[in-house]
Amino acid sequence: MNQTGSSSLWTVAWTFGVMSLFAVGGANSAIPEIHRIAVDVNHWLTDKQFADIFAISQLSPGPNVLIVTLIGYQVAGILGALVATLAMCGPTAVVAYYVSRLLARSTHATWPGIVQAALVPLSIGLMSASGLIVMISADTSIAAYSVTAVAAVLAFATRLNPLWLLVAGGLLGFAGIL
Repeated sequence: MNQTGSSSLWTVAWTFGVMSLFAVGGANSAIPEIHRIAVDVNHWLTDKQFADIFAISQLSPGPNVLIVTLIGYQVAGILGALVATLAMCGPTAVVAYYVSRLLARSTHATWPGIVQAALVPLSIGLMSASGLIVMISADTSIAAYSVTAVAAVLAFATRLNPLWLLVAGGLLGFAGIL
């Protein structure tokens, strides 16, 4: 636990509450900003801790927002985990509720399709930035960068289940190759 007290909890709540409103495409699209806030600005985590927490959150069953829960836990224990999770999910849930009501009333309008089409490239860009940030945080050698590049190409060009790529990367790491 790096910090305790209401100021760190407030910082966690404010940080993830605001961030949740800009996470178009889910929590993983906010990874670059989460990394910047957690590692560079507040020094809650090191790059390695961030990469480890990201890996744990992706391998664990459940929502992608688990990374925020783990960061909150790192900052202020169980209460920090709870505050971070609620801050990341609460505002988005409220916005989603009202947007879904608005969309339900606009079944014959063309603007929902236009907005959704405009959000697709934004989400792809945010997810690509997330992948780049995690790669920079986790890869520390040419071999690691090479394995990441090969995995990215395989994930893009084949229908191979990404879990097999994660298992292969884990085995290479366990064997000491990475």
